[in-house]
Amino acid sequence: MIHPSTIKFLKDLKKNNDKSWFDANRKTYDAAKADFIAFVDALIKDMSTFDSSLSELTAKNCIFRINRDVRFSKDKSPYKTNMGASINKGGKKVSDAGYYFHLEPGQSFIAGGCYMPEPEDLNNIRQEIDYGFEEWKTIINNKTFKKYFPNGIESPGTLVRPPKGYDESNPAIEFIKMKGFIVSCPISDAALTDQKNFKAIIKTFEAIKPLVDFMNKAMG
Repeated sequence: MIHPSTIKFLKDLKKNNDKSWFDANRKTYDAAKADFIAFVDALIKDMSTFDSSLSELTAKNCIFRINRDVRFSKDKSPYKTNMGASINKGGKKVSDAGYYFHLEPGQSFIAGGCYMPEPEDLNNIRQEIDYGFEEWKTIINNKTFKKYFPNGIESPGTLVRPPKGYDESNPAIEFIKMKGFIVSCPISDAALTDQKNFKAIIKTFEAIKPLVDFMNKAMG
């Protein structure tokens, strides 16, 4: 699990988000990064038991850099105050549907799906939902799925009108209008630092797999 010192480092970074502080605390950061890498590697190992496409991954394929891209942002803070890992068959550099873990003090969460698919992929997912709506409903109405994700499918944006080729009367239109398809659930700092919760985290990710499979099938 996550060591409390890693969470403390991220809290301290949020209060001191500048290069001079970061450089002075480089060893603490290195320890926090190593802790997160070990945690993600452990996730991948156990997740591979239900999703064999992850078996060749390592944490380094999945973890995002802590440096922010500030070129087009008004916020020039140089560092992210979270650690994240995109876990799918190609790692963080591919756009396949997959799993995501977000570590941020007081705001950590487990998630999965496809956040903002490219236009062609989005069209293919919409078509798959339309053609396979019964399968889609079976996935999102599954008792285990609803237990872990009571808020259901969420989207980073939704169209006002149906996309071209679809009618407002389509029974799947609520989902067809979505620009992304994700599920998430929060996890507390206390839960993250307690080893007895590791199996529950794996079970949460496992509940996402049918959704991931559906969308990756749609994207080919």
